[in-house]
Amino acid sequence: MPNIALRSPQYKVIAGATGVLSTKCRIYIESNLKYTIIRNNPSTNTGINFDISELARDYLDLTWSNNSTPQSIRILTLLTNYSGLNGTGSTVGFQQSFDDYGFEAYGLYTDGANPELPFSGRLLSTWLLAANVSQANVDSFEVFLPTGLEAKVVGMNSSGVAVVHTISSTDTFINVNDITPILKVNRIDCTKYGIGTQCVFINKFGVQQDLWFFLKNARNISRRNENYQSNTLVIANNVPAQYTITDAPTKVFNTNAKQTYKLSSGYYPEWAVEYFEQLLLSEYVWLRLPRNETPATYITIPVTVKTSSMAIKTSVNDRLIEYTIEFEDAFDYINNIR
Repeated sequence: MPNIALRSPQYKVIAGATGVLSTKCRIYIESNLKYTIIRNNPSTNTGINFDISELARDYLDLTWSNNSTPQSIRILTLLTNYSGLNGTGSTVGFQQSFDDYGFEAYGLYTDGANPELPFSGRLLSTWLLAANVSQANVDSFEVFLPTGLEAKVVGMNSSGVAVVHTISSTDTFINVNDITPILKVNRIDCTKYGIGTQCVFINKFGVQQDLWFFLKNARNISRRNENYQSNTLVIANNVPAQYTITDAPTKVFNTNAKQTYKLSSGYYPEWAVEYFEQLLLSEYVWLRLPRNETPATYITIPVTVKTSSMAIKTSVNDRLIEYTIEFEDAFDYINNIR
Protein backbone atom coordinates (compact mmCIF):
# COMPACT_ATOMS: atom_id res chain seq x y z
CA MET A 1 0.00 0.00 0.00
CA PRO A 2 1.51 3.40 -0.97
CA ASN A 3 2.75 5.73 1.78
CA ILE A 4 1.98 9.24 0.58
CA ALA A 5 3.41 12.59 1.68
CA LEU A 6 0.50 14.80 2.78
CA ARG A 7 2.46 18.08 2.94
CA SER A 8 2.76 17.90 -0.85
CA PRO A 9 -0.13 17.71 -3.34
CA GLN A 10 -1.51 14.22 -3.95
CA TYR A 11 -3.60 14.01 -7.12
CA LYS A 12 -6.11 11.23 -7.76
CA VAL A 13 -7.63 10.93 -11.24
CA ILE A 14 -10.14 8.74 -13.03
CA ALA A 15 -9.98 8.47 -16.79
CA GLY A 16 -12.61 10.38 -18.71
CA ALA A 17 -14.87 8.68 -21.25
CA THR A 18 -17.57 9.52 -23.73
CA GLY A 19 -20.75 10.51 -21.93
CA VAL A 20 -19.08 11.52 -18.64
CA LEU A 21 -20.30 14.92 -17.41
CA SER A 22 -19.30 14.80 -13.75
CA THR A 23 -17.12 12.89 -11.28
CA LYS A 24 -17.73 12.18 -7.61
CA CYS A 25 -14.81 11.84 -5.19
CA ARG A 26 -15.39 10.24 -1.79
CA ILE A 27 -12.61 10.30 0.80
CA TYR A 28 -12.64 7.90 3.76
CA ILE A 29 -10.31 8.45 6.73
CA GLU A 30 -9.85 5.34 8.87
CA SER A 31 -12.96 3.79 7.21
CA ASN A 32 -15.16 6.84 7.93
CA LEU A 33 -16.53 8.94 5.06
CA LYS A 34 -15.25 12.48 5.60
CA TYR A 35 -15.60 14.23 2.25
CA THR A 36 -17.75 14.00 -0.85
CA ILE A 37 -16.67 16.26 -3.72
CA ILE A 38 -18.42 16.52 -7.09
CA ARG A 39 -16.92 18.23 -10.12
CA ASN A 40 -18.47 18.72 -13.48
CA ASN A 41 -16.48 17.80 -16.56
CA PRO A 42 -17.64 19.63 -19.69
CA SER A 43 -14.95 17.90 -21.75
CA THR A 44 -16.17 14.32 -21.56
CA ASN A 45 -12.91 12.64 -22.56
CA THR A 46 -10.73 14.43 -20.00
CA GLY A 47 -10.33 12.98 -16.51
CA ILE A 48 -10.65 15.17 -13.41
CA ASN A 49 -7.88 15.47 -10.83
CA PHE A 50 -8.66 15.71 -7.10
CA ASP A 51 -5.95 16.86 -4.68
CA ILE A 52 -6.66 15.00 -1.43
CA SER A 53 -3.56 15.99 0.56
CA GLU A 54 -4.82 18.99 2.57
CA LEU A 55 -8.21 17.40 3.21
CA ALA A 56 -6.67 14.20 4.57
CA ARG A 57 -3.96 16.02 6.52
CA ASP A 58 -6.61 17.72 8.64
CA TYR A 59 -7.15 14.33 10.32
CA LEU A 60 -3.46 13.68 11.00
CA ASP A 61 -3.09 14.90 14.58
CA LEU A 62 0.53 14.43 15.58
CA THR A 63 1.77 14.29 19.16
CA TRP A 64 5.17 13.64 20.70
CA SER A 65 5.73 9.95 21.37
CA ASN A 66 8.24 8.70 23.93
CA ASN A 67 8.67 5.59 21.77
CA SER A 68 8.90 7.52 18.44
CA THR A 69 5.86 5.58 17.25
CA PRO A 70 5.18 6.44 13.57
CA GLN A 71 1.86 8.24 13.14
CA SER A 72 -0.15 7.98 9.93
CA ILE A 73 -3.73 7.70 8.72
CA ARG A 74 -5.34 5.30 6.28
CA ILE A 75 -7.02 7.03 3.35
CA LEU A 76 -9.41 5.41 0.89
CA THR A 77 -10.33 7.52 -2.14
CA LEU A 78 -13.16 6.42 -4.44
CA LEU A 79 -13.75 8.10 -7.82
CA THR A 80 -16.91 7.51 -9.87
CA ASN A 81 -17.93 8.96 -13.24
CA TYR A 82 -21.55 10.00 -13.95
CA SER A 83 -23.47 10.66 -17.11
CA GLY A 84 -25.19 13.78 -15.71
CA LEU A 85 -24.00 17.02 -14.21
CA ASN A 86 -23.52 17.34 -10.43
CA GLY A 87 -23.21 13.60 -9.89
CA THR A 88 -26.57 12.75 -11.41
CA GLY A 89 -27.56 10.20 -14.01
CA SER A 90 -26.04 6.76 -14.22
CA THR A 91 -22.52 5.66 -13.43
CA VAL A 92 -20.14 5.34 -16.37
CA GLY A 93 -17.43 2.71 -16.36
CA PHE A 94 -15.83 1.28 -13.25
CA GLN A 95 -15.16 2.95 -9.93
CA GLN A 96 -11.50 3.85 -9.35
CA SER A 97 -10.15 3.28 -5.83
CA PHE A 98 -6.92 4.37 -4.12
CA ASP A 99 -5.89 2.92 -0.74
CA ASP A 100 -3.03 4.84 0.93
CA TYR A 101 -1.35 5.58 4.22
CA GLY A 102 -0.76 9.30 4.74
CA PHE A 103 2.24 10.73 6.63
CA GLU A 104 3.22 14.24 7.74
CA ALA A 105 5.87 14.07 5.04
CA TYR A 106 6.78 16.19 2.04
CA GLY A 107 8.62 15.86 -1.22
CA LEU A 108 10.89 18.45 -2.73
CA TYR A 109 10.26 20.00 -6.12
CA THR A 110 13.00 17.76 -7.48
CA ASP A 111 11.20 14.67 -6.15
CA GLY A 112 8.43 15.20 -8.68
CA ALA A 113 4.64 15.05 -8.37
CA ASN A 114 2.71 12.85 -5.94
CA PRO A 115 5.70 11.98 -3.72
CA GLU A 116 5.62 8.67 -1.88
CA LEU A 117 7.85 7.43 0.92
CA PRO A 118 10.73 6.74 0.89
CA PHE A 119 11.05 9.13 -2.13
CA SER A 120 13.04 9.01 -5.34
CA GLY A 121 16.24 7.02 -5.42
CA ARG A 122 15.41 5.01 -2.29
CA LEU A 123 14.44 1.36 -2.18
CA LEU A 124 12.12 -0.05 0.43
CA SER A 125 13.84 -1.39 3.50
CA THR A 126 15.59 1.82 4.48
CA TRP A 127 16.00 4.23 7.36
CA LEU A 128 13.68 7.23 7.35
CA LEU A 129 16.56 9.65 7.74
CA ALA A 130 18.68 11.83 5.50
CA ALA A 131 21.38 9.66 3.93
CA ASN A 132 25.10 10.27 4.09
CA VAL A 133 25.47 11.43 0.49
CA SER A 134 29.22 11.77 0.83
CA GLN A 135 29.47 8.00 0.49
CA ALA A 136 29.32 6.25 -2.86
CA ASN A 137 26.61 4.01 -1.43
CA VAL A 138 23.34 5.96 -1.40
CA ASP A 139 22.10 3.73 1.43
CA SER A 140 24.64 4.97 4.00
CA PHE A 141 23.05 6.27 7.22
CA GLU A 142 24.43 7.71 10.45
CA VAL A 143 23.15 9.25 13.69
CA PHE A 144 24.94 11.30 16.34
CA LEU A 145 24.22 10.60 20.02
CA PRO A 146 25.77 11.38 23.40
CA THR A 147 27.92 8.63 24.84
CA GLY A 148 25.96 6.20 27.00
CA LEU A 149 22.41 7.14 25.93
CA GLU A 150 19.72 5.04 24.27
CA ALA A 151 17.64 6.31 21.35
CA LYS A 152 14.85 5.35 18.97
CA VAL A 153 15.12 5.45 15.18
CA VAL A 154 12.47 4.79 12.55
CA GLY A 155 12.87 2.82 9.35
CA MET A 156 10.62 1.37 6.66
CA ASN A 157 10.74 -2.35 5.97
CA SER A 158 10.39 -4.11 2.62
CA SER A 159 6.60 -4.29 3.10
CA GLY A 160 6.39 -0.49 3.34
CA VAL A 161 5.64 -0.48 7.07
CA ALA A 162 7.29 2.12 9.31
CA VAL A 163 8.99 0.39 12.25
CA VAL A 164 10.86 1.62 15.32
CA HIS A 165 14.22 0.23 16.44
CA THR A 166 16.09 0.90 19.67
CA ILE A 167 19.72 1.98 19.78
CA SER A 168 21.17 0.74 23.06
CA SER A 169 23.45 2.85 25.25
CA THR A 170 26.53 1.04 23.93
CA ASP A 171 25.67 0.51 20.24
CA THR A 172 28.03 1.99 17.68
CA PHE A 173 25.97 0.53 14.84
CA ILE A 174 22.74 -1.41 14.43
CA ASN A 175 22.10 -4.14 11.92
CA VAL A 176 18.50 -5.40 11.93
CA ASN A 177 16.70 -8.02 9.88
CA ASP A 178 13.90 -5.86 8.49
CA ILE A 179 16.04 -2.85 7.45
CA THR A 180 18.78 -3.58 4.93
CA PRO A 181 21.32 -0.74 5.45
CA ILE A 182 23.49 -0.75 8.56
CA LEU A 183 23.01 2.36 10.70
CA LYS A 184 26.24 3.83 12.08
CA VAL A 185 26.02 5.39 15.55
CA ASN A 186 28.52 8.19 16.23
CA ARG A 187 29.08 8.70 19.95
CA ILE A 188 29.86 12.25 21.14
CA ASP A 189 31.58 12.63 24.51
CA CYS A 190 30.25 15.02 27.13
CA THR A 191 31.56 18.58 27.19
CA LYS A 192 31.35 21.32 29.82
CA TYR A 193 27.77 21.74 28.59
CA GLY A 194 26.90 18.21 29.72
CA ILE A 195 25.35 15.75 27.29
CA GLY A 196 23.81 18.56 25.23
CA THR A 197 20.19 19.38 24.36
CA GLN A 198 17.89 16.92 22.62
CA CYS A 199 15.64 18.29 19.89
CA VAL A 200 12.88 16.08 18.49
CA PHE A 201 11.12 16.97 15.24
CA ILE A 202 8.98 15.47 12.50
CA ASN A 203 11.33 15.12 9.57
CA LYS A 204 10.81 15.06 5.80
CA PHE A 205 9.62 11.45 6.03
CA GLY A 206 6.88 12.29 8.54
CA VAL A 207 8.45 10.50 11.53
CA GLN A 208 10.15 11.60 14.73
CA GLN A 209 13.87 12.20 14.60
CA ASP A 210 16.30 13.17 17.35
CA LEU A 211 18.81 15.91 16.66
CA TRP A 212 21.32 16.72 19.38
CA PHE A 213 22.87 20.12 20.02
CA PHE A 214 26.05 19.30 21.90
CA LEU A 215 27.33 22.75 22.83
CA LYS A 216 25.95 26.01 24.25
CA ASN A 217 22.31 26.44 25.26
CA ALA A 218 21.53 30.12 25.92
CA ARG A 219 18.08 30.71 27.45
CA ASN A 220 16.31 34.06 27.37
CA ILE A 221 12.95 35.23 28.72
CA SER A 222 11.05 38.09 27.12
CA ARG A 223 8.13 39.75 28.92
CA ARG A 224 5.12 41.51 27.40
CA ASN A 225 2.21 43.35 29.00
CA GLU A 226 -0.30 46.16 28.61
CA ASN A 227 -0.97 49.20 30.79
CA TYR A 228 -3.33 52.10 31.33
CA GLN A 229 -3.40 55.29 33.39
CA SER A 230 -5.78 55.28 36.34
CA ASN A 231 -6.98 58.11 38.56
CA THR A 232 -5.54 57.63 42.06
CA LEU A 233 -6.88 60.81 43.62
CA VAL A 234 -8.88 60.36 46.82
CA ILE A 235 -11.50 63.06 47.29
CA ALA A 236 -13.20 63.50 50.64
CA ASN A 237 -15.66 66.10 51.90
CA ASN A 238 -14.22 69.53 52.57
CA VAL A 239 -10.54 68.46 52.31
CA PRO A 240 -8.06 68.86 49.48
CA ALA A 241 -7.71 65.91 47.09
CA GLN A 242 -5.00 63.48 48.10
CA TYR A 243 -3.22 60.46 46.64
CA THR A 244 -1.03 57.71 48.09
CA ILE A 245 2.45 57.59 46.62
CA THR A 246 2.53 53.78 46.81
CA ASP A 247 -0.58 53.52 44.62
CA ALA A 248 0.75 53.53 41.04
CA PRO A 249 -1.27 55.52 38.51
CA THR A 250 0.14 53.29 35.73
CA LYS A 251 -1.66 49.95 36.03
CA VAL A 252 -0.19 46.86 34.39
CA PHE A 253 -2.24 43.90 33.14
CA ASN A 254 -2.04 40.90 30.79
CA THR A 255 1.57 40.25 31.76
CA ASN A 256 3.13 37.12 30.33
CA ALA A 257 6.38 35.98 28.77
CA LYS A 258 8.04 33.67 26.25
CA GLN A 259 11.29 31.78 26.63
CA THR A 260 13.74 31.38 23.77
CA TYR A 261 16.68 29.01 23.44
CA LYS A 262 19.71 29.53 21.23
CA LEU A 263 21.38 26.16 20.71
CA SER A 264 24.76 25.38 19.17
CA SER A 265 25.01 22.06 17.41
CA GLY A 266 28.65 21.25 17.91
CA TYR A 267 30.59 19.94 14.93
CA TYR A 268 28.75 17.87 12.33
CA PRO A 269 29.95 16.54 8.96
CA GLU A 270 29.05 18.52 5.88
CA TRP A 271 26.44 16.07 4.59
CA ALA A 272 24.43 16.35 7.86
CA VAL A 273 23.17 19.80 6.83
CA GLU A 274 19.99 18.08 5.62
CA TYR A 275 19.14 17.29 9.25
CA PHE A 276 19.09 21.01 10.00
CA GLU A 277 17.24 21.88 6.78
CA GLN A 278 14.49 19.44 7.69
CA LEU A 279 14.36 20.89 11.21
CA LEU A 280 13.77 24.40 9.80
CA LEU A 281 10.97 23.06 7.59
CA SER A 282 9.29 21.01 10.32
CA GLU A 283 5.96 22.12 11.79
CA TYR A 284 6.26 19.84 14.83
CA VAL A 285 9.27 20.43 17.09
CA TRP A 286 9.98 19.63 20.76
CA LEU A 287 12.88 20.16 23.17
CA ARG A 288 13.84 17.88 26.06
CA LEU A 289 14.87 20.16 28.94
CA PRO A 290 15.55 19.85 32.68
CA ARG A 291 12.52 20.73 34.79
CA ASN A 292 13.10 24.01 36.67
CA GLU A 293 12.18 22.65 40.09
CA THR A 294 13.98 19.31 39.70
CA PRO A 295 16.83 19.63 37.16
CA ALA A 296 17.50 15.89 37.26
CA THR A 297 14.04 15.35 35.72
CA TYR A 298 13.53 16.08 32.03
CA ILE A 299 10.33 17.30 30.40
CA THR A 300 9.36 17.55 26.75
CA ILE A 301 8.00 20.92 25.61
CA PRO A 302 6.64 22.07 22.23
CA VAL A 303 8.61 24.83 20.55
CA THR A 304 8.70 26.73 17.28
CA VAL A 305 11.85 27.37 15.26
CA LYS A 306 12.54 31.12 15.28
CA THR A 307 15.50 30.85 12.92
CA SER A 308 14.13 31.57 9.46
CA SER A 309 17.28 31.29 7.35
CA MET A 310 20.50 29.34 7.56
CA ALA A 311 23.74 29.57 5.61
CA ILE A 312 24.72 26.18 4.20
CA LYS A 313 28.24 25.53 5.43
CA THR A 314 30.91 23.49 3.68
CA SER A 315 34.25 22.13 4.79
CA VAL A 316 35.94 24.12 2.01
CA ASN A 317 34.48 27.48 3.07
CA ASP A 318 34.04 26.98 6.80
CA ARG A 319 36.37 24.12 7.76
CA LEU A 320 34.53 23.14 10.96
CA ILE A 321 30.76 22.98 10.49
CA GLU A 322 28.50 24.10 13.32
CA TYR A 323 24.94 25.45 13.25
CA THR A 324 23.16 27.73 15.71
CA ILE A 325 19.37 27.50 15.81
CA GLU A 326 16.99 29.60 17.90
CA PHE A 327 13.77 28.15 19.33
CA GLU A 328 10.82 29.71 21.15
CA ASP A 329 8.28 28.15 23.51
CA ALA A 330 5.04 27.31 21.70
CA PHE A 331 3.13 28.45 24.81
CA ASP A 332 3.10 31.32 27.28
CA TYR A 333 5.36 31.16 30.35
CA ILE A 334 2.45 31.79 32.75
CA ASN A 335 -0.22 29.13 32.38
CA ASN A 336 -3.24 30.73 30.70
CA ILE A 337 -4.89 27.66 29.16
CA ARG A 338 -8.62 28.10 29.69
